[in-house]
Amino acid sequence: MKIGFNLLLWTGHVTEENFSLFPKLKAVGYDGLEIPIFDTSDPAHFKTIGQALKDNGLEATAVTVLPDEAHNAISPDAKNRQGAIDHLKSVFECAHNAGVQVLCGPYYQVLGQFTGRFPTETELEHAAEVHRAISPVAEAAGVKCAIEALNRFESHLLNTMEQAASYAKRVNHPNFGTMYDTFHANIEEKDPIGAIDTVFNSGKLNHVHISENDRGTPGRGHAPCREAIRKLKGLGYDGWLTIEAFGGSLPDLAAATRVWRDFFSSPEEVYTEGYELIKSTLAE
Repeated sequence: MKIGFNLLLWTGHVTEENFSLFPKLKAVGYDGLEIPIFDTSDPAHFKTIGQALKDNGLEATAVTVLPDEAHNAISPDAKNRQGAIDHLKSVFECAHNAGVQVLCGPYYQVLGQFTGRFPTETELEHAAEVHRAISPVAEAAGVKCAIEALNRFESHLLNTMEQAASYAKRVNHPNFGTMYDTFHANIEEKDPIGAIDTVFNSGKLNHVHISENDRGTPGRGHAPCREAIRKLKGLGYDGWLTIEAFGGSLPDLAAATRVWRDFFSSPEEVYTEGYELIKSTLAE
């Protein structure tokens, strides 16, 4: 397994100002970094990011979202669903330029936007049509898709591993899968560790986030991070274990993820203790 760290702790758009983080994270032992791809206006910029990662001996995964209703995969408006396709095509261009291996995130609906109803068959099929269209684009770019089920306070379409695995089968493309996140599973699953069997046995597990119950330092809360790592190792999962933690540096993201206070003393605490938790658990 490879160990990664999500750069959303610092920024929603990586620039040269963030490159000084790369050698620090490499020195801790990380194999790669997860870069946000929210701003797709300059795809060439992601070549610069990819080269900086390579220069520091780091690989890349990425995370993205659908920014607004005009780019919403579950919208009843066909124009907006086409907007989602167009946006994701741009995301995959950026991802390819950066050498990204896996693109994760809830890129099926707008984060925090709800209908007030249970997910409908129409919404699921609208999203699947978008993802069937972009899966070959992602495959051609060399990027695996890992759609992310979120907790009920952030999305309504996909909340559990059963829903996510079923949805990935609905899309029915070999490059399209889902992911497991300890934070969301800790909220939504009746058995957070047993849910790993559900998604792993589906053959659609393309990525994993290790995230504490308060979005802070892994190991300092009660999310079953160690138990999840042990389970994944026992099953033979050999993909990424990427730490995801959030602070208050990005107001829009903090609002979307309901982050209203600091959960750690410093970013260094998060990335050093988090790495040690994963590394020591894998070594057991």
